[in-house]
Amino acid sequence: MILRRSLIAIALVTIALAAPAAFAADDIRPFTTADFAAAQKAGKPILVEIHADWCPTCKAQAPIISDLRKQARFKDLMVMRVDFDGQKDAVKRFGARTQSTLITFKGSLETGRSVGDTNSASIETLLAKAI
Repeated sequence: MILRRSLIAIALVTIALAAPAAFAADDIRPFTTADFAAAQKAGKPILVEIHADWCPTCKAQAPIISDLRKQARFKDLMVMRVDFDGQKDAVKRFGARTQSTLITFKGSLETGRSVGDTNSASIETLLAKAI
């Protein structure tokens, strides 16, 4: 009886520890043309972040996006980060004029964009357009 309870307790702890990993919000991918094209072809919901490490607005957006991605409805959202300083070709490709630009896609269709937004509700609305 004690062994059975111990096994159940271990199983519950394992499930509790694994659950947050299912919605890992830290899996932001660096932008690559190949990954972006594959995600578009597969019809995935995509968020492209035009990001700079030195940007205070980008730093403010990061925890908002991370928290939103923990919601079940955003679990399939693929986030790709474009380095504003190091990936100028990609910045131009997306027509971004500044860092802190967020662009959503549903497959190959651009569904929305925002620049400099740090409002959780409006970022959530933007992400919802991709799903």
